Amino acid sequence: MDYGSKTVGVAISDSLGITAQGIETICRKDENKLRKTCARIEALIEEYQVERIVLGLPKHMNNDVGDRAELSIEFGKTLARRTGLEVVMWDERLTTVEAERTLIESKVKREDRKKYVDKIAAVFILQGYLDSLGTSLD
Repeated sequence: MDYGSKTVGVAISDSLGITAQGIETICRKDENKLRKTCARIEALIEEYQVERIVLGLPKHMNNDVGDRAELSIEFGKTLARRTGLEVVMWDERLTTVEAERTLIESKVKREDRKKYVDKIAAVFILQGYLDSLGTSLD
């Protein structure tokens, strides 16, 4: 997941844990209103039979943990408490930049990019985690 102030980008892995696919962007009007966001995440966990949550950790480029990362850590604790699942915090530096670049290269119009950028960033976060596990078909 890519947790932002107004959106949460969500991706899911294939059953073999090799590839990540974006599934949706959850939107909310207020950063502090998480009840509906958590309810939607819980529904997705049930629908896709999720066993573990990978949540982006937006560290600063110098590796410091700032305010945004602290909010992500707290959100991760909330998800773990509500779902009973392990929440893995995954370094997400530059994933939004990479997602934006991918959308530009795909010739997505500027006004439409905002709809997709968080979901694509979630794909990059999850794919990075999956790749770190070293799962392969060899």
